[in-house]
Amino acid sequence: MRLDEMRAAVGSEIGVSDWHTVTQEMIDRFAEITGDRYWIHTDPERARAESPFGTTIAHGFLTTSLLSKLMHDAVEVEWPSRFRVNYGFNRLRFPAPVPSGSRIRAHIAANEVRDINGGVEIVWGVVVEIEGKAKPALVAEWLIRAYD
Repeated sequence: MRLDEMRAAVGSEIGVSDWHTVTQEMIDRFAEITGDRYWIHTDPERARAESPFGTTIAHGFLTTSLLSKLMHDAVEVEWPSRFRVNYGFNRLRFPAPVPSGSRIRAHIAANEVRDINGGVEIVWGVVVEIEGKAKPALVAEWLIRAYD
């Protein structure tokens, strides 16, 4: 999508990613890297017995970290820039847990495109859907800056 097309698409959904399975192996590797080994993420037997979800769940920040891949699947950006950076989030919520083995995908909207010194800032509206669930795993307003 070219920058002029992005500006014209503000306020509408512009892409949906492929489905991606969140495996227990991914959850365990994320727990190891981050040091967050809380049982609700890493102990399937205890989670089956004690968790209200009946299984382990992904870390909210694991779901967040998958946004780059999900975004890449959903939207092809075709404007020249020297580099792009993650500028952060205006909002980030985790309305529902992602049970191990679930499939997720992202719905991407262009919420705003604004010129900044030396480039452009895109405010993406992101909703990460969990297959077969009513509530999303993640709802965010994500800022990316691209510099000329």
